[in-house]
Amino acid sequence: MRPIAVMVSLLSLGGQMAYAEGNDQSQTLPEVNVKSKRVQDAPNKGYQATKTRVGKTYQDPQDVPQAVTTLTKELLHDQQIGSLREALRNVVGLSVNAAEGGRGGDNFNLRGFYTFGDIYLDNMRDTAQYYRETFNLEQVDVLRGSAAMLFGRGQAGGVINQVTKMAELKDKNTVTGSLGNYDYHQVTGDFNKKLTDTAAIRVNVMDRHEESYRKNSANGDHPETDRSGIAVSFGAGIGTENEFFLNHVYIQTRDVPDFGISFLNKRPINTTVATGKIDDNTFYGSNKNFDDSDTRITTGIFTHKFSDDTQLRTQLRHADYERAYWAKTPNAAAVPTATAGVGGNQTRTMHYETDNLQSDFSTKFDLAGMKHSALAGAEYLHEKSYRNSLFNQGTTAAPIYTAGVETPITPANTQFAKFNADNYAVYLQDSIEFIPHWTVLAGMRRDEMKADYTAARAPHLDYGQNSYRSGLSWQPNADEHYYITYSNSFSPTADLYQLTTVKQPPERSRTLEVGAKWLFMDGDLAFRTAVFTTTKDWERNTDLAAFGNNPILSKRRRTNGVEFELTGKVTEHWDMFAGLAFMDAYIINVAENINANTGLPTVPPDARLAGENARNTPRTTANLWTTYDWSNGWKIGGGFEAKAERYGYNPTVTAVAANNPFVNGQFKPNVAPGYVRVDLMAAYEQPKWAVRLNIKNLMDKTYYDAVYDNGGFTTPGNRRQAIITTEYKF
Repeated sequence: MRPIAVMVSLLSLGGQMAYAEGNDQSQTLPEVNVKSKRVQDAPNKGYQATKTRVGKTYQDPQDVPQAVTTLTKELLHDQQIGSLREALRNVVGLSVNAAEGGRGGDNFNLRGFYTFGDIYLDNMRDTAQYYRETFNLEQVDVLRGSAAMLFGRGQAGGVINQVTKMAELKDKNTVTGSLGNYDYHQVTGDFNKKLTDTAAIRVNVMDRHEESYRKNSANGDHPETDRSGIAVSFGAGIGTENEFFLNHVYIQTRDVPDFGISFLNKRPINTTVATGKIDDNTFYGSNKNFDDSDTRITTGIFTHKFSDDTQLRTQLRHADYERAYWAKTPNAAAVPTATAGVGGNQTRTMHYETDNLQSDFSTKFDLAGMKHSALAGAEYLHEKSYRNSLFNQGTTAAPIYTAGVETPITPANTQFAKFNADNYAVYLQDSIEFIPHWTVLAGMRRDEMKADYTAARAPHLDYGQNSYRSGLSWQPNADEHYYITYSNSFSPTADLYQLTTVKQPPERSRTLEVGAKWLFMDGDLAFRTAVFTTTKDWERNTDLAAFGNNPILSKRRRTNGVEFELTGKVTEHWDMFAGLAFMDAYIINVAENINANTGLPTVPPDARLAGENARNTPRTTANLWTTYDWSNGWKIGGGFEAKAERYGYNPTVTAVAANNPFVNGQFKPNVAPGYVRVDLMAAYEQPKWAVRLNIKNLMDKTYYDAVYDNGGFTTPGNRRQAIITTEYKF
């Protein structure tokens, strides 16, 4: 562990020199009070994070023997970011998935692997399929690499952990209002009230609307983002030995969804057909399409501190996610119609509930002449889910879907699925400084999952898996950290609706990472680098309950890569957040396609895929955001996000199809071109108020923000957009 900061305060200067009569002289020294400062009390340094709980206990990211990227609220504030999806543009090695083939919602590729089950809120699973906002987030932590020992079942690329804003012992209020192109308007409020010496309440609110340059030429309708939310945090006993927080957040989404455009000749479509032109401007939906979700999450957090180094932290959460949507998929041969009759119809209604209890005990002690930092925990998670498709009340030429009208539940309806699952886990980890500056890390977790499904293919599934985390660190001083770590992860076949006709082995991943972290400028500037290799077996991503085939997409896949990241202050007034990643992601062993009814392989593995690049994984990603504070109220900044080209293809398609990766025997998948998006910012800030101008996509570039990894389509990002924001503090 990095030595905790020590704050020295002189509390009493009242002691005076006292002189005795004659030559006798006595002296009373000023009272000196030395006390430790907990990591959680240390504020982040602008864009540089100095605290994270992504390792289960509060740590400085500098001390975590694993690659960690943290997006602070200061960074998101300066970039005028409202959604998690937009925030994660700052994470190199991450790309966005479009539509997700029935998994609509936030879904990303991290280090080339899906993050279906890897999104967390305050270290507890938040894996439902919905779109997340940042108005109530203190920061976003991304822990890279396999992490099942800390978080349980999950994927290979890492964990995305959202950190909630908590009530604080002070009065502070901030309101903002924003206007911009494409009918962008947003209001936010952050109100914190100190109630007593140890109690406080905090309320965050948000309402945002935004449209896109893309348009249905027949009816003039645009994709829309229409979201609002309210979050309340009440804290009692704050700063005492017994601390309790009760948090509730409600997020509402009323979007008109955008599933993008098709590929043609392996590129995003740009062609003229008999009825008109189809290109990145073309939107196949109408304002009758909808993506409605209501998310309610209530969490109680109780922490008992036995001492500064020993505490028991227990969290209890109930989460309720309701969602229904009707989205239009694009078409490559005909222009859209006013009634949204061209293009496919993707529909879902979903209700997902979770009850989660998690308790972590952490302590430090000396034993056998060595320093130990131990963590022990237990977790219980109950999941209950219902899902179905919606029923077309109109015609093919003029479809009509509404949230409350579902497809009849029959054996032929493979979209219908219900499940109840119980998950139990225990874990133990110890970090041992066996000689000065050298630390060995060892951790193990046991997960048990039992689930009952009532789908068309409805097995009872029972999994038990072990997960491990180990590492060796050398920290010669507080500014240098060199480490090597090994960790693994698993995801059972039953997880996240990935049903199979017959039980398949769980996905298993393992990561080996060698990294270094340095602090410069008296700790104000952090630089890290990591070289890693991650291998995943039995990879799958298709919603297996909903399709005729049950594909296991690859038996083994690997990503090798290297990352660099620089965050913090170059000078007192110059802030920087930058990253660069190179990845080589490829298939080692090819897939088998399993018959839905017999559970037997039906399509021989296509051996030509072995050695080919993985989907939606750019070889190079980079980002930069920097600001300079001129100390006279003015602050200017800007940056860019860059991604190399990405592939989209279906590795299980054998017939001639637009998303078949082979043409005349050559590997030629659909390609979303690489891009560089440039953003700028200028602000005038005073203690009580501020005005800020953000220009996103300054060069007005057409770029493809998200890729449907099975290759059917890609979603363009928005064009140049200016947003002006006013902020008032009181």
